[in-house]
Amino acid sequence: MDEKQQNAVRERLETELSEALAELDRLEEKLQIEVEYGLGEGDPNIYEREMNMALRRRARRKVKSLQEALKKSEEGTYGICERCGGEISAQRLEALPEARLCIECAQKAGR
Repeated sequence: MDEKQQNAVRERLETELSEALAELDRLEEKLQIEVEYGLGEGDPNIYEREMNMALRRRARRKVKSLQEALKKSEEGTYGICERCGGEISAQRLEALPEARLCIECAQKAGR
């Protein structure tokens, strides 16, 4: 990747990370409010709380993945498959900027 492409990648990752952190903050705040008000046994809001907890876990994983991708970008290893060492296609990185595996290895891994 040339410097222009690296800057574009870094910018996109930083934007996505910022959005993921904002979503995580929103979910954390929502869950904190739910804790403060408490939910009783059989409360119909328990489903919504469980959903919010699952969304929070997902947001945390996304933040971590994006942070790792940014680190790889800084190290010059972004876009290299962790399994086979091959190049991850530009189309895959466009769709999933934090991709760690090329499409072939991801398919073999069942992801």
